[in-house]
Amino acid sequence: MIVLMLWLTGLSPAACERNLVSCRRWADPREPGLSMNGDFIIGGIFSIHVYTSTEQNSYTRQPLKRQCSGSMNLRWLRIARAMEFAIHEINNRTDVLPGITLGYQIHDSCSSVPMTVEVAFQFANGVEPFFSDTDSCSKSAAAAVPALVGESNSNPSISIARMLGLFGIPQVSHFATCACLSDKRQYPAFLRTVPSDYHQAAALAKMVKHFGWTWIGAVRSDSDYGNYGMASFLKAAQEEGICVEYSESYYRTEPRSKLERVANVIRRSTARVIVAFLHSGDMKFLLEELARQAPPPLQWIGSEAWIIDPDLLRFNMCAGAIGFGIPRSVIPGFREFLQDLSPGQALKSPLLTEFWESSFSCSLKGSTGGARECDGSEDIRALQNPTDTSQLRESNLVYKATYAIAHAIHGVICNDTQCDQRAKFAPWQVLDQLKRVNFTTKNGFQVSFDSNGDPVAVYELINWQFKKDGGLDFVTVGQYDSSRPRGQEFSVSRAISWMEGQTEVPRSVCSESCPLGTRKAVQKGKPVCCYDCIPCAEGEISNKTDSLNCVHCPPEFWPNTQRDNCLPKPVEFLSWDDTLSIILTAFSISGAFIAVCVAVVFYKHRTSPIVRANNSELSFLLLFSLTLCFLCSLTFIGRPSEWSCMLRHTAFGITFVLCISCVLGKTIVVLMAFRATLPGSDAMKWFGPPQQRLSVLTFTLIQVLICTLWLTISPPLPFKNLKQYKEKIILECGLGSNTGFWAVLGYIGFLALLCFILAFLARKLPDNFNEAKFITFSMLIFCAVWLTFIPAYVNSPGKFTVAVEIFAMLASSFGLIFCIFASKCFIIMFRPEQNTKKHLMGKGPS
Repeated sequence: MIVLMLWLTGLSPAACERNLVSCRRWADPREPGLSMNGDFIIGGIFSIHVYTSTEQNSYTRQPLKRQCSGSMNLRWLRIARAMEFAIHEINNRTDVLPGITLGYQIHDSCSSVPMTVEVAFQFANGVEPFFSDTDSCSKSAAAAVPALVGESNSNPSISIARMLGLFGIPQVSHFATCACLSDKRQYPAFLRTVPSDYHQAAALAKMVKHFGWTWIGAVRSDSDYGNYGMASFLKAAQEEGICVEYSESYYRTEPRSKLERVANVIRRSTARVIVAFLHSGDMKFLLEELARQAPPPLQWIGSEAWIIDPDLLRFNMCAGAIGFGIPRSVIPGFREFLQDLSPGQALKSPLLTEFWESSFSCSLKGSTGGARECDGSEDIRALQNPTDTSQLRESNLVYKATYAIAHAIHGVICNDTQCDQRAKFAPWQVLDQLKRVNFTTKNGFQVSFDSNGDPVAVYELINWQFKKDGGLDFVTVGQYDSSRPRGQEFSVSRAISWMEGQTEVPRSVCSESCPLGTRKAVQKGKPVCCYDCIPCAEGEISNKTDSLNCVHCPPEFWPNTQRDNCLPKPVEFLSWDDTLSIILTAFSISGAFIAVCVAVVFYKHRTSPIVRANNSELSFLLLFSLTLCFLCSLTFIGRPSEWSCMLRHTAFGITFVLCISCVLGKTIVVLMAFRATLPGSDAMKWFGPPQQRLSVLTFTLIQVLICTLWLTISPPLPFKNLKQYKEKIILECGLGSNTGFWAVLGYIGFLALLCFILAFLARKLPDNFNEAKFITFSMLIFCAVWLTFIPAYVNSPGKFTVAVEIFAMLASSFGLIFCIFASKCFIIMFRPEQNTKKHLMGKGPS
């Protein structure tokens, strides 16, 4: 343990063994800057000066004493005096430590880790100030302080927290925010009244996300405060989808070249928002360097270490800066306490002496230095800055920390009615009580600590805005409260002034937002915030900006031109108002009309030889079936429905079989008729009119049976064809059973082929009576049409599939009617002289 303490103070064990007295002298710290005796002494460590210097022995070159140098930070002196004020207020209260007087020893650490460790070493050993050269090393040391307030920064706090934790001496810091200090395994005796940087980092990330900044720069102090704070922020920023263009570090003791490099990185960056997790001193050096060659306008996001530092308000390049600071407060009576300072009181404290002499540029009697001796006309109330309590933030944290220690001591030595002035207790008992304190201060602030020794995180959103006189000032524009429900912690309550007085939120993105109809594609080798906007693929949409993926439209929908909305696909079918439908309807009606006209002509001349010779009964039945075939094509036009789908296919199959059956009957009659002319033949007896009717009926019933089975097992029904076209729906009649459909077509084809073969065999029979030639041509056309129909039907798109089917029906029907009846009608109408039995038997002129 001793070796560890000697190492912390910079001495080796060997050096201490050689000269124990000089060792103790070296370990002795400077006198306290502010002190007062009491029953129990509370320690305090504050960074009132910024620099240190070291005196050396001219012979041994060994360091003798560290001293503070540089100008005094009056703001931090006021903060340190808040502890002094709190103890005076506690001593005058009867509800906290009644009958007990608290004392204090407040030391200036000069922002130096070695100096801080020396002071902490003294507090751990006891509060007796010095040992003289004649003191015996066996002299008993005074009691250690029960607790101390401080330090102001994270780095020194970490050093002393490690040491004080070994003794269980509680340390309550007012401004050490490093998240690492929440680790109770390493820092068991550390508590604080300032929130951890873990909460601040989360708050900063939520704020950056709130304003839509996804492309930022980051700078930090190269210290535990900056490194741990920035690490927490970067983790939170990543969770919020924020990208960091660069992350640079700097500490004020590093070479100037490092500072210049960081400044150049900031100047060259494309990010217009920069998050600065810096100590106030580091921020000052960085801004001074940037002022030498001003960068483009930047939106500064500040941590609490510098965003509430009034000394930095002189840098106009930070106008519009925003960040989270400790809530502003009022401590009743504190201003009067600061103003109640006389020259005599100032002489009792080295810090107050320095403050008085630097403020009034005179030398107090009994002190050294100063241009002139103070004459008593100096009035501290005339000083504005040293006694300004309008922006009390850290002072209130010191005030709460002091009260927390007082309440903890009260819990150790006091019962319900009185306190034991002579009580002996160990520091760990105070630590145990500190963990359980829960009270409200005189100015209305709640004080308690969680299991990590941290308070509830509450921040004000601070904005640097211009005043009427042109100077910058702190304006509270929002709040962050970690005790609120998740997602509601951050709020903005008033207008924010942005960089260069902009009224709109500045933009800072690596890539502009992807519009609707596109998706983000990350650029190779760059952060996720740098991306290209890729149009959505065919059939996909994105209906919000910055979509990571496009989504497929539902099957019956298709994207609009902008690909940001799914619209119902247009439904396509062969409608009645379609031009193609009108043409096909005209041909269909025309064909039916021609068939009726031919039937009328045949009926009118039914007694003529040419009608009687061509089997008038089958001819009329054929004309009737052809009329049905022409009209049947109309059932294929219009919006498909269940009944129309079943009707069109069955009507088509049955009427065409009836038609082909009639043609087949006529062909057989021709063959039988010429065979009957042979001597001794009675062929016509076996194929007379009854047999002809029966054959037509039989052939037709077979098709009726096939259609019945088709409709029973799997009928054709309407369905939406979504596969043929991506951008539209084809409404068509599904076949239901492919076997049924091809069975119907196959049966028609079989009869047509049989008819064609028989007609082909009878084509060379003699005399004009023979119509087998015409039947052969009609069947040739019929078969050619339907053989061509098959590939055309399979490959036709959309509504043209139905049009091809109608065309095949009309073409084959027209082929039959023209090939079989055209010549006969021509003879009846225009060549009546040929409509004779003699001519038909081939005995007249041709």
